[in-house]
Amino acid sequence: MAPVGGTAVQDHVALAEIELCGELIIAASAAEDRLSLESIDEVLRVAEERSPG
Repeated sequence: MAPVGGTAVQDHVALAEIELCGELIIAASAAEDRLSLESIDEVLRVAEERSPG
């Protein structure tokens, strides 16, 4: 049984992954065809992770 009193634990990595999945779903539903790898990278902001700075 879960303890009472608001002891919720937040997993920030899991929340970020869920947000990215949601963004992919939105992009896929708005697209007329399958998303290209470049489009997926753009939605997931992969280029931002790879760029120095």
